[in-house]
Amino acid sequence: QVQLVESGGELVQAGGSRRLSCAASGGTFSGYAVGWFRQAPGKDREFVASISRSGNYRYRNYADSVKGRFAISRNNAANMVFLQMNNLAPEDTAVYYCAAKYTLYPDNAYSHREDYDYWGQGTQVTVSS
Repeated sequence: QVQLVESGGELVQAGGSRRLSCAASGGTFSGYAVGWFRQAPGKDREFVASISRSGNYRYRNYADSVKGRFAISRNNAANMVFLQMNNLAPEDTAVYYCAAKYTLYPDNAYSHREDYDYWGQGTQVTVSS
């Protein structure tokens, strides 16, 4: 069973950048696909980005709203996943969550909340205009 802890959330000005980190412990991290989701006040939790176990760049998915601005990556040796966020806008304001899914398939990346078994506690990103 894996535990996830997000960090890196902060108040950022519009147009700025921020990198979120997700630290995993308690499991063989390379066995898990990972996703980032976010939840703004009064809204449902939505998919942001996901990455396969292998981390192969071909198997990374992005929501249309962040495509070209955000980038997901992972370092299995360090048990870390990152979300680099560039050109941030006020509508990116949300609590960002890291999630993990154990999978036997090295090149599957998952985009639905229901796919994931483990969640972190979230980190707040606020973008001011």
